Amino acid sequence: MPNSFYVRFCRILYNCLFLLMKNNGTENACAESDNMPHPERRNIFISTDGCACSGGFGKENGMKGHEGLRGKKALVTGASGGLGRAIARSLAERGADVAGWGRNEEQLEAAAELVRGAGRRAVSRVVDVSSGAAELAAAVDATAAELGGLDILVNNAGVNRPVPALEVTEECWDSILNVNLRAPFFIAQAAVKHMTGGGRIINITSSLSVNVLEKRVPYQASKGGINVLTRALALEWASLGVTVNAVGPAIVATEMTRAMGSSSSVHPKMLLGRLIQPEEIGAAVAFLASDEAAMITGQTLFVDEGWSIH
Repeated sequence: MPNSFYVRFCRILYNCLFLLMKNNGTENACAESDNMPHPERRNIFISTDGCACSGGFGKENGMKGHEGLRGKKALVTGASGGLGRAIARSLAERGADVAGWGRNEEQLEAAAELVRGAGRRAVSRVVDVSSGAAELAAAVDATAAELGGLDILVNNAGVNRPVPALEVTEECWDSILNVNLRAPFFIAQAAVKHMTGGGRIINITSSLSVNVLEKRVPYQASKGGINVLTRALALEWASLGVTVNAVGPAIVATEMTRAMGSSSSVHPKMLLGRLIQPEEIGAAVAFLASDEAAMITGQTLFVDEGWSIH
């Protein structure tokens, strides 16, 4: 090995080790990998001149990411639930003003407090997304007026009612499809008219849209429909500068999964062996809403510990 290259290599290695110890402490430099992802983890970029530089998404390095949504206006449906609250908070922490829709005023206020706690403006509106298309359009228009615009829509509201296929009634079918599939379309149809400078639409689907279980036919059909709706709208609205994507979780630790008895156990299809936290879905949504995802459209991002690959 030439002497100059050897010296340069040692300098790079020394700088990397020094920076790791400075950021994480010598006692934590190796132990951190057991707890990925870590909120204070740094990315190390090594330049050709032997300088090691700390990077990543955060305020301290001036890179886009933590406040990459500053000035954006977002609408999150189903914001009164655990997943919706986490999504609203994730968007607010990255700089967006957030309007939350839901049916429970007290829980909507809890979501609004999270948004305000991140230093952003919060708007709350009690809306039943199973309402007619005209009512949904009027609610979108009123929300956009109150926010001062609309750049991001997250269709998160959803219902799931486990029932054997032979026992599914017309009322059961309609109530699930109305909330999970019909409402996202008509809300998006109204919202896109306000996205005059481009925008982001993110639909919440499910790993059950591609890898099914028993006793969930209406729910799984609705989420499969969301996947197709996402691709179809992405095709039609690309010329408007609007991207349309979906996020597909497996079992998330929320009130809905607890009510269904799913929150106390990890399904064997979840390869990483733990429940998904709402904040992890919020981070995926925030990514798709950001400029970093500008070239992504018509895609479903499965955050499901590998459930969808079975």
